[in-house]
Amino acid sequence: MLNYKDLTVRDLRNELQYYKELYPKLKDDELFVVWCLRALITEDEDQAANSITGGSGDKNIDAVYFDDKARIVFIIQGKFRQEIGKYNEKAADILSFADLSWKITGDREDFNSLLLESTPQISSLLEDVRNRILKRSYSLKLYYFTLGKCSKLIEKEASQILNRLDYDVSIEIKHSKSILLLLSDYIEGVAPPVPDIDIELESGNGIELRGIMQRYDSKTKIESWVFSVNGHSLSKVFEHSGIRLFARNIRGFLGSTIVNRNMEETLKKEPEFFWYYNNGITIICDSAEQISKNGKHILHIGNPQIINGQQTTRTLNKIKNYDPRASVLVKVIRIPRVDNDGDTRFENLVTNIVSATNWQNAITASDLMSNDRKQVELQRELRKLGYYYIRKRQSKKEAKQQIGANKFFVIKKEELAQAVAACDLNPELLRMGKELLFEEDYYNTVFPNTNPLYYLLRYWLLRNASKRAKGYPERGYAKWLVINFTWMNLRKILKNKTMNENYLYVSEINSEELKYLYSALDAVFNASLAFYRSKRGKGAKAVDVSSFFRRKLRKDFDKFWRSSKNAKHRNSFNKKLKTFASTLKYLE
Repeated sequence: MLNYKDLTVRDLRNELQYYKELYPKLKDDELFVVWCLRALITEDEDQAANSITGGSGDKNIDAVYFDDKARIVFIIQGKFRQEIGKYNEKAADILSFADLSWKITGDREDFNSLLLESTPQISSLLEDVRNRILKRSYSLKLYYFTLGKCSKLIEKEASQILNRLDYDVSIEIKHSKSILLLLSDYIEGVAPPVPDIDIELESGNGIELRGIMQRYDSKTKIESWVFSVNGHSLSKVFEHSGIRLFARNIRGFLGSTIVNRNMEETLKKEPEFFWYYNNGITIICDSAEQISKNGKHILHIGNPQIINGQQTTRTLNKIKNYDPRASVLVKVIRIPRVDNDGDTRFENLVTNIVSATNWQNAITASDLMSNDRKQVELQRELRKLGYYYIRKRQSKKEAKQQIGANKFFVIKKEELAQAVAACDLNPELLRMGKELLFEEDYYNTVFPNTNPLYYLLRYWLLRNASKRAKGYPERGYAKWLVINFTWMNLRKILKNKTMNENYLYVSEINSEELKYLYSALDAVFNASLAFYRSKRGKGAKAVDVSSFFRRKLRKDFDKFWRSSKNAKHRNSFNKKLKTFASTLKYLE
């Protein structure tokens, strides 16, 4: 996990460059606001960009975003400073921004004063904002984003301006350190976060809950709550927050596993015993407070993440009509992130909790790397090129729901790992299982960078070789050796940007030009199996093809390849690869 203290304005600029490529007409300060919206409020980049007001007459309103599902209007002002934490924001600027809430919701005269010298676009937008708040009961949230600093006194004064309003209005100032925390979560894929949730403590249905267990450690400043929750209440929390609630979880929803099916059976046949059979869920958060609302006991949780219990939560939501006596144990842990070593402790503790508690459905080495920074960045970079990268283990249905109607090439991280390992490591490693590639000895070699082109060139060789092996069991065993050998020759012709782009293009569209690469691959497959037959032995001592290609064979195969016995396949390979290189070079 990433420590926010290691981040700089350069890291933020790197992220803004991504949005610059998408929206080249926007200025740096506007791109900063787009990023803030994407990091905190919406997953839809186009919606964030379309929310920008821009230009003169915007009344210091840089963006307006409507969340119709949550019935919230967000008004944004952003200050993109050149350095983090150096510039002190002026009290007048922040208090003037806070005063917008009075002018928008006040009498018509106050509102008309706001419209003076506004552009027609801004005037129409503000009319819409006012109508939603006054007539449609929308909440109003003001966000002031800055890389500068802001004193707690100014924050308090800004909040006091809003306290006297009769409407649901709030203001939050995200500055320096909180922007870095937001950037840290964004880079790790936890964006936008779930702002808050209310979890109702279990009551009724013959259950007597004698309070909530609360634990506070004065040395670590970590605070915890343990209590029981009705299954239907937890299901409603998921319906409100969606899958963002599981962003720090190492897996997606696994679907119909044995464990999940057993949970479903318990909910249908023995719901009153669900609490006893289930391990419960674990939530980490930035804040938590016990409150009373409508006569109910509530734990109000800020920036929550379920890091253990996704399968339980999703199963409770999937099986709709179970007996209301079904309940589950909930543990909530508040971990400080802004003291001297808070974020480092947060990183280590979250990782350890995930490893220690997610054991009902077995954890794999690849699961533990799902939220690694490289994996998150790769997912983002590949998406730019039209690839949907599945970095978390999940059911096919879950993956399809996330992909939606968009047309992406879909790649699992395990496939990418196999492609790199097949090209750059020893072929026999691939016969030892893909999980090995995510263990400490190999992970950084298999994933050395976050350059998508590095991986895609190797990935498409894997795809193309797999096509030529399909339907031929013996070729399937030889595949990793064939890919390794072919890559050592193919990379010599993929030596510039044009050749790389052309290779990806013909692979993506399954172009006619691929027939030359297919023929070259066929030659290596034929040679590898001829090599096998020459080395397998005879009679009862003959080595089976499945066992043969588990051996270290590369040096011996190279020797066989250069021998007179292989002249036919060698000449065919060289001829077809040369022709393939020519077609790529002159591709229009």
